[in-house]
Amino acid sequence: MGRIFANILTFLSLVLPFCVQSQNTSITGFTAVTAATQKQIESSFDKQLSAENIGASIKTFSAKPHNIGSEGGKEYAELIESKLKSYGFDTKIETYKVLFPTPVTRVLEMSGPGSYKALLKEPVLKEDATSGQKGQLPIYNAWSADGDVTGELVFVNYGLPQDYEDLAKMGIDVKGKIVIAKYGRSWRGIKPKVAQEHGAVGCIIYSDPKEDGYYQGDVYPKGAFKNEFGAQRGSVMDMVIYPGDPLTPGIGATENASRIASHNEAPNLLKIPVLPISAHDAQPLLTDLDGPVAPAEWRGALPITYHVGPGKTKVHLKLQFDWKMVPCYDVVGMIKGSQFPDEWVIRGNHHDAWVNGAGDPVSGLAALLEEAKSIGELVKTGWKPLRTVVYCAWDGEEPGLLGSTEWAEDHAKELQQKCVVYINSDGNGRGFLDAGGSHALTKMMDEVSKNITDPQTKVSVFDRMKAEEIINAPSTKAKKEELAKTSIELGALGSGSDFSSFLQHLGIPSLNLGYGGEDAGGEYHSIYDSYDLYRRFKDPGFRYGVTLAQTAGHAALRMANATVLPFDFTDLYKVINGYATELITLTDNIRESTAIENKLLTQNKYVIAADPTKTFIAPKPKEEVPYLDFSPLQNALVALQQSTDSVAAIVKRSDSINGNHDELNKKLYQAEQQLLLQNGLPRRNWYKHSIYAPGFYTGYGVKTLPGIREAIEQRNWKEAQEQIAIDAQALNKLADYLHQLSK
Repeated sequence: MGRIFANILTFLSLVLPFCVQSQNTSITGFTAVTAATQKQIESSFDKQLSAENIGASIKTFSAKPHNIGSEGGKEYAELIESKLKSYGFDTKIETYKVLFPTPVTRVLEMSGPGSYKALLKEPVLKEDATSGQKGQLPIYNAWSADGDVTGELVFVNYGLPQDYEDLAKMGIDVKGKIVIAKYGRSWRGIKPKVAQEHGAVGCIIYSDPKEDGYYQGDVYPKGAFKNEFGAQRGSVMDMVIYPGDPLTPGIGATENASRIASHNEAPNLLKIPVLPISAHDAQPLLTDLDGPVAPAEWRGALPITYHVGPGKTKVHLKLQFDWKMVPCYDVVGMIKGSQFPDEWVIRGNHHDAWVNGAGDPVSGLAALLEEAKSIGELVKTGWKPLRTVVYCAWDGEEPGLLGSTEWAEDHAKELQQKCVVYINSDGNGRGFLDAGGSHALTKMMDEVSKNITDPQTKVSVFDRMKAEEIINAPSTKAKKEELAKTSIELGALGSGSDFSSFLQHLGIPSLNLGYGGEDAGGEYHSIYDSYDLYRRFKDPGFRYGVTLAQTAGHAALRMANATVLPFDFTDLYKVINGYATELITLTDNIRESTAIENKLLTQNKYVIAADPTKTFIAPKPKEEVPYLDFSPLQNALVALQQSTDSVAAIVKRSDSINGNHDELNKKLYQAEQQLLLQNGLPRRNWYKHSIYAPGFYTGYGVKTLPGIREAIEQRNWKEAQEQIAIDAQALNKLADYLHQLSK
């Protein structure tokens, strides 16, 4: 890390003369007078932020286990409520009643020529003060099915659809078998989902040291990386169907809410048992596998020869859970706006953890609380935001975004009327700004990023992020392209944190912010996600906690105080136009590769690497790719470009004028709702945004223009053409809406 830091410092000295420098003299959405006032407010806000205080908050809120439904979870929710009240927020706890399973029985054993019984436990470390506490959730995957299964074991690499295609070429079928997959390359819940689709009766997920252990660096407690006994807890809810309480899809899980009768009937829960294990527990299972030697790209860093399986031994997996209803405590604090109390700027971070959670989520929560404290200090001077600011700490994020989803569903109509923006954070660490969200907010976040100083390099966080992107660009051409960029590029949001319900279900403009990249390690969702590990390896000095508080705080304050809300839909148009171009290219590439593969098959020239241990089964010819008519989408984009240009001109003129822009602002922040699909996405109608969704087989990873893209990827050409028409309709709806705004 020291070498990386030194390289970046050297590179910054070379490239910064050519970069757009950071200290902007104006702020989008503000007049010259109000911009000057806003800068004074932000300066006063920054002076109240304390790294020492953030460190103390991380220590306090990671002192004991606090998963949803636990005593610690309730205690910390009440402590957050107390703190927000002391800062001057009108605060309450909104409680929902949700399902949350915890393990009663966990057995994993191997029998036959080889025998082994898994430990399923992380050891207490003297270097880690909280690693042996009572009340810590054991190693398990929430939302696994109950099950008692025995079968042969098959290694399925990362457990993705392509891995099963490769297994089929080797003549290996997982039907009736138990699979073992590596963590990585997708969200964990995708692995048992795909295994279930292929007929497996159970799924084991392990952390291989190549991705998450000694191959990467010194292991804990010497270094930050996962030791051989560490394991990753986590949810395997099929959140790409819908997140939140499985029994109340689409409605808030209030005490008297109508519920699905049984968790066995919930569409987003799996039907097979799933268990995460450590590398220590995985090695004996993998060692006993026979069958083909695993392809080179499948092999990890354990000191074994990786085989695909099956073997002569059988594996027994038995899991039983207590499927109980628990309270979910959402803490909501509000400071009413002086002029626009019914326009809300919402800032959120979750407070629940799998165990102690110093990094995930307490590092982000501590920054949020520091922002709230600083805003409270401003209010004590007589200042008030123009719009209402709402600071929220969500419960139940870890099992499946429970708290934020239930709150958003419960208040859906009010939020769609009042919510200007939702700004999210989660875990935080040392490194580079990671910003994603609604692309109409690109310009606002660009200006914020150029006016916040990175605590290590003393340049703007934008310039440091830009330098890192240039260094990591794969070619000279790519480096030149990165160097030529003058503004931030927001990432598109998939899932995995509390922005999902706001953006993808309600169409509320959203941002997700955090820092990282120089905080690598293996503590994630283990008992070692502790204060002791965090202060040593994640953010020594807690300086990036302050930087996150500045970044999210400035964004919230600008949205709360802007004369004209800083939405620029020309940026949104450019991004969507790029996505459409990608889809056309993707279709052409699939058509070309299909034709080549089919031609090789008909000529018996299909090439596969020689391996005498494999039984090669030639794939069947694929259906030819038909012509897809993208013209409805392209025509809609032309209309969208014209309307976004017109609105941008109106907003620019309004920026310089003091006056009443109430109606304009409301139209601006409700514009993204025009992109919602009335019937949602195919096979998962909870997701209604036509532009952003988590991928059906990527989970956290985003799919853009998801209805079209996933139909193409699944070679469902009829659906792809239908989705082109549906997305074109959504874009035309937004174009018409903006056109009316520009009159």
